[in-house]
Amino acid sequence: MEKSVDLVTGGTGFIGSRLVRLLVRQGKKVVASNLSGSARNLEDLKDQVNIARADISSFTDVLRLVETHRPKAIYHIGAMLAPSCDENPQAGIQANAIGTYYILEAARLFGVRQVIFASSMSVLSGSVSSDPVLNDFSVTRPDFIYGAAKLFSENLGLFYKRKYGLDYRGVRLPNVIGPGALTHGYLEYFNKTIEESSKGRPYTCYVGPQTKIPVLHIQDAVRALAELAAAPVLDIKTINYIVLGPTPIPNHADLANHVKAKIPGAKIDYQINDPVQKLIDSVCAKSYDDSFAQKEWGWKHEYGLAEIVDSFL
Repeated sequence: MEKSVDLVTGGTGFIGSRLVRLLVRQGKKVVASNLSGSARNLEDLKDQVNIARADISSFTDVLRLVETHRPKAIYHIGAMLAPSCDENPQAGIQANAIGTYYILEAARLFGVRQVIFASSMSVLSGSVSSDPVLNDFSVTRPDFIYGAAKLFSENLGLFYKRKYGLDYRGVRLPNVIGPGALTHGYLEYFNKTIEESSKGRPYTCYVGPQTKIPVLHIQDAVRALAELAAAPVLDIKTINYIVLGPTPIPNHADLANHVKAKIPGAKIDYQINDPVQKLIDSVCAKSYDDSFAQKEWGWKHEYGLAEIVDSFL
């Protein structure tokens, strides 16, 4: 009997390529799609993974992709990052919002059983909640394109679940950390602090030492996506889930201290970019709660801050 297919959009990117590797290790037949059709990050798996060229902002491409491969499940990872969305809002909306609609509609048309969506905790940016801790049911009022598009996609997934019975599930990822990230956003300073120090170069951070952001190691991130997909459908109540890494959430001073403990002589200083600082504080200043993921499908992170730093070294 032929194996069913899992499709990973953005499948050669930082998160997508690691997810593809995990699915292959699990014995899955995988199609990885990207805009160029190149096998970047998956060269060693070219004989095991079907690399497909497709632009998620093109309905024709998406329909052809899903019709050709008839996946049982789609992991929708592909997206434009926040700075690019700010620079070109129309492209950001087309890729990150309309692109998700195309994926969900193609899933409906061609009988895909499940869609797992890589959302973002940026949906909670601009929150006016007075609660000291935000959870999956806190107010969502994102005030920039990336977060707004992710929230639109989450709500569209809920519609397809209600209206058409699609097994839609979403993971609200925090800042995903790990060696080898080639694309960065406003939160790149966390990765860069470790990367530059590991190469013996000084690093000037553009946010203050007390700035804290929720982070998750790349291996924990891909495991969260796969574990959510595998959870029994009757256990999935919340649908779109926050997942956290190290808690309490580390600030940059915590990170710098871990780096300096591992790399004596590391030079880290600060030159604050006020607009970026304000934006990050609007997203990350609160504390967060991932207990719904813990209770409903057993989520638990494995990488603490020390293990994250070690993974670069």
